[in-house]
Amino acid sequence: MESEISKTDAEIQHQWFSLRVSSGKERVVEENIRYELKMNGIEEMVNEVFVPFEKVVQIKNNKKKIKERVFFPGYILIKMALTPKAKYVVENTQGVMSFVGPKGGTPVPLREVEVKRIFGEVERKEGREVLVTPFKKDDHVKIIAGPFIDFSGVVEELNDDKQKVKVVISIFGRPTPVELDYFQVEMEK
Repeated sequence: MESEISKTDAEIQHQWFSLRVSSGKERVVEENIRYELKMNGIEEMVNEVFVPFEKVVQIKNNKKKIKERVFFPGYILIKMALTPKAKYVVENTQGVMSFVGPKGGTPVPLREVEVKRIFGEVERKEGREVLVTPFKKDDHVKIIAGPFIDFSGVVEELNDDKQKVKVVISIFGRPTPVELDYFQVEMEK
């Protein structure tokens, strides 16, 4: 069997791997990897470094702020040929902790179904802004839009996926739960 070192670039297969990296520094680590590959002259060993993220909207003091939120904090994906030199350079890049796989063993490439699922999830959420709620259960809030405007109540339930909040308000002296969009509610002052 031919050793990896004597294979030509065309014969080395690029596969997706997952890297454990410093949480909150995924973008910086991505840049560090690209820089280290270039400095070592092995950019062709890596096809892609991918940090899956989504855009989230935070509303604070009635101001809309758009941020990027990483899907898998502390992890990035890399499509590369796993040669000894490429593995060494990537593993020793600042911010990279290790490849995901058996400790001390050869990194395990991601299965095709896993890669498709991750890219499908990213594609599904791309272009869609997700509103992050500044509320939590039992917060006192005021309704600022819709048929219950100017009512006050208490947050009973949150649903980030649907961008809804269930608030218990008092109608005719009875506690009544109403489901509202995040933008219809603000913290009571």
